[in-house]
Amino acid sequence: MSIPNLLSLLRLALVPMFAVVFFQPWPDAHTWAALIYLIAFLTDIADGWIARRFNQITKLGRILDPLADKLMTFTVIVCITADHIIPLWAVVVFFCKELTMAIGGCLMYQRLGDVIPSNWLGKASTGVFFVVCAALVLFPAIPRPWATGLITFALALTLAALASYICQYWRAIHARKNA
Repeated sequence: MSIPNLLSLLRLALVPMFAVVFFQPWPDAHTWAALIYLIAFLTDIADGWIARRFNQITKLGRILDPLADKLMTFTVIVCITADHIIPLWAVVVFFCKELTMAIGGCLMYQRLGDVIPSNWLGKASTGVFFVVCAALVLFPAIPRPWATGLITFALALTLAALASYICQYWRAIHARKNA
């Protein structure tokens, strides 16, 4: 198994660790949870860089990497919602976006035998989402209107990335039909 895929598996293992630590009654539990989230984010960057730099991009990696990212991000957003830091609708929007991406990825894999690799907008929205969620984990006392504004901005970027992926999906399907 390649190093990028191992890093993705490590990120998958960090998901339940984040949730458990986040809800601990320790005074610095959110700091430790943010550190776990940071480690997950850094391994995401590392696995992508290693995969591209050393030509270790695999079909498994194109599935494991976004799966690990989405599970971690979904876990973080559910935790900060359960802690009443952001409104419930944010989780619903994020879940619907991710469900759409998952269904689209499955359809594309069935039709083309592969999935769309991440693009710059997807990477940028992931980075912004990380920063926003990390800030909300580290500073849960941010006034609710500010927290809602931050998560709304991050969600708007992820929805823009979704639109970008939908366009790529349709281009790939039409290119296949015309080939």
